[in-house]
Amino acid sequence: MAGACGSVKNVALVGQGGVGKTMLAEAMLHLSGRTTRLGGHAGTKPTLDYDSEEGARGFSISTTMAPVEWGGVRINVLDAPCYPDFVGDAYGALAAAETALFVVDAASGPGAITTRLWYAAEELSLARALFVNRLDRPDADWETALAAARERYGSRLVPVTLPMGSGSEFAGIIDVVHMRARHLEGGSPVEGDIPDEFVAAAVQARSQLVELVVECDDELMMKYLEGEEVTQAELEGLLSEAIRGRSFVPVFAGSCVREEGVISFMNAVAEWFPTMADFGRVPLVNGEELDISPDDDRPVAFVFKSLQDAQMGKLSFVKVLAGTLEPGLELTCARTRKGERLGHLNRMCGRESSELKSVAAGDICVVPKLDALTGDTLSVTGKVEAAAFRFPNSLYRVAVEPEKRGSEGKVFEFLERAAAADPTVSVTRDEDTGQTVICAIGEAQVSVLLDRLEAAVGAPAHTVALRIPYRETIRRTSSAQGRHKKQTGGAGQYGDCWLRLEPNPGGGYEFVDEVVGGHVPKNYIPAIDKGVQETMADGVLAGYPMIDVRVAVYDGSHHPVDSNEMAFKTAARIAFQKAAAGAEPVLLEPMAHLKIVVPDSYAGSIMGDVSASRGRVDGMVAAQGMAGLGMTEIEATVPYAEVTDYATRLRSLSRGTGEFELELGGYEQVPHDVQQKLAEQYQERRAAGNR
Repeated sequence: MAGACGSVKNVALVGQGGVGKTMLAEAMLHLSGRTTRLGGHAGTKPTLDYDSEEGARGFSISTTMAPVEWGGVRINVLDAPCYPDFVGDAYGALAAAETALFVVDAASGPGAITTRLWYAAEELSLARALFVNRLDRPDADWETALAAARERYGSRLVPVTLPMGSGSEFAGIIDVVHMRARHLEGGSPVEGDIPDEFVAAAVQARSQLVELVVECDDELMMKYLEGEEVTQAELEGLLSEAIRGRSFVPVFAGSCVREEGVISFMNAVAEWFPTMADFGRVPLVNGEELDISPDDDRPVAFVFKSLQDAQMGKLSFVKVLAGTLEPGLELTCARTRKGERLGHLNRMCGRESSELKSVAAGDICVVPKLDALTGDTLSVTGKVEAAAFRFPNSLYRVAVEPEKRGSEGKVFEFLERAAAADPTVSVTRDEDTGQTVICAIGEAQVSVLLDRLEAAVGAPAHTVALRIPYRETIRRTSSAQGRHKKQTGGAGQYGDCWLRLEPNPGGGYEFVDEVVGGHVPKNYIPAIDKGVQETMADGVLAGYPMIDVRVAVYDGSHHPVDSNEMAFKTAARIAFQKAAAGAEPVLLEPMAHLKIVVPDSYAGSIMGDVSASRGRVDGMVAAQGMAGLGMTEIEATVPYAEVTDYATRLRSLSRGTGEFELELGGYEQVPHDVQQKLAEQYQERRAAGNR
């Protein structure tokens, strides 16, 4: 049976890749009795990282679920991938959770992805907590890791458990709330008095905790400020409200491999972490609000993740916002206004699934074979639309070509299906360059996609560089005659026209008929126009289409027998090429308008890189919506050819903390050396018989 709002807690595990998030979830499954051994450790098969690609690459690439029963509560643990290229799944997991748990390595402290997701959790107004892991490592440093986290995320981070030693001396944790020492012996918890050497640190941590928690209650705060003791019952009674209201961020200590500190963490989740019901209402797109009630007879749910499984087909991970879902229920998608009948409702633990008879508000289930996409809201009326959650920008762009001729259709169909399941991936056909282009978060994401393409449909493909849609134009007016005369023994061909080419900045292509006196009959004018357009499509300088040219045909001659449309089209091509050669043809490149958001400390490096990329900085301001977070927004205009790899470059420049938006707009003349190089390459291709 599904639980109601008050008995289900959804927690997203996020943080830097490789810090032990999955191992924490595996420890929770083991200690709660869901699994018989600690998965993924000492040669045991992991429950959660079951995908073969995850095993081969050594990191999670998709959010998996671990439902944990503990303390009369079901904790739906969403183990989110946080490798930079797959961090999009983490955004979906955060949208489905009430609490974001950031796992931090005790040796390296919080990383760039941790910071990025901290801002995302801030935008969603989630409760937050930290788990400092791997305190048994030789280089573990609790104090340094905690100080680094406080420096980045504020002084409201307060330990609720403390480590007893670190490295080889790590002997368990201290529960600051109950002022007890705990450790495991033979897999069973043992509790006792706090050793003398840790008493002072525990007292100090408890004082910090009390000082922040009492802010939730004006009367209790006055009592505390007047020097009165806050009782144990008063402290515990306010912890839930303090975490939900973000008065403080609880910090936990432990080692997931040794399972130390995990039981105390699960106790805290069951007792103090919020449920969906604690937040009361869910924001909607139209500004209305929706009452959350397990008894509501008008169910609402939203899809926070879609997965294309090789064995089970498409799976939709759904959070119920109101009412109760049952198999056979038909709901309407707010985006498409089409009905969706719910077949089976499943609860998944890794790859294993169990069928459910119902799923109540606040809970999560997996529904197979829905047409709904990630971010869609399902309701009885189809008019309810939950506020959309933000995904990271997918601006890593690369072209894909199949290795086998004739498999283009298979490749594009598979990529389209993958893009439908993952909002961080899109596939388009670039009409300007003729390439199939994938937009994703990063290179590894595309690599996984292509590996799955080959495995699923047997159509291998590889990436190639993006072609830049350069354009050509002219800088001055020029005229020329084009005459085509051919006699073959029978009816010949004759066409003769004079063309004048003029620059037409921003005006596109214009064709004007200025012929007087019937020198060129009216019925041949369209053929001249067509000949000009065909020549412009091929360019005259480097093989790129010409733009912003005004062409006037103003004179010519014809033959009463030998003239025809083909002859005048050929004459127009000759005239245009001759006139363009004398009109100072130049090459134009597309310009990219960038909006880059980075921590203040990286702003100088970003602006230096813009200048080195032949770009210009158009403005710099404090990033909107990130007041106090030390983020700078830089606007810049850079040649597109210089930023096709900007997703990778920005990650390096900002150590993974930067984000950007890119919009193409306008053309500017390329430098002479670039033009000369592209023209030479074009001539080499023509000489080799390739256009």
